[in-house]
Amino acid sequence: MKAGLSRERVLDAALDYVDAHGLPALSMRKLGAQLGVEAMSLYRHVPNKDALLDGLVDRVMETAFAGLGEPGPAGWEPWVRDFAHAMRAALKAHPGVLPLAATRPVNSPDALRMSERWLAAMRAAGLPLGRAMDVVNVVATFTIGHTLAEVGRTPGHEGSEPDLDQRSGDLDPAEFPNLVEVITTRAGLDFDSRFTEAVDILIAGYRVP
Repeated sequence: MKAGLSRERVLDAALDYVDAHGLPALSMRKLGAQLGVEAMSLYRHVPNKDALLDGLVDRVMETAFAGLGEPGPAGWEPWVRDFAHAMRAALKAHPGVLPLAATRPVNSPDALRMSERWLAAMRAAGLPLGRAMDVVNVVATFTIGHTLAEVGRTPGHEGSEPDLDQRSGDLDPAEFPNLVEVITTRAGLDFDSRFTEAVDILIAGYRVP
């Protein structure tokens, strides 16, 4: 299986491993075993564990933005909305990478070139450079945080995350009438609508000069 080994194949295998076993279980030795090669063979594609972790974030973002394009004649607002939803979908598909996305910057050469194109197009659409950078950073940070709250797992403790529904039998309606109503009616618990509305509010706020 060594033939055809590439950085992309190594990172995709690492994503599959993290999806199945969690981030703390990932090691170069285990990844090599999954690919049917010695761990040393991986170092030609990812020089160390830190590079592997950075590469996981890069790979998820590459997947997220593969079909995104750049802001066009319709302006920057629809593009930012698509940017946010594409990032959330990719992170939901690989929740084990969320802690990395929240703490490790995406700064590979390809990611930097992509960011440069985005900023140029947003400026051409009428946003000053500083505001364009703020929009991308704030929306990305919100998207990562929202998705982490939605589907994130505590590394090493996957499956033990608390859930409000698990407390429903413990809540006294006289003391917690609003929380009991939330659990019963699901009011405010729709992650999809909450995310969509919040992104639209962020975009509207940045639209104001």
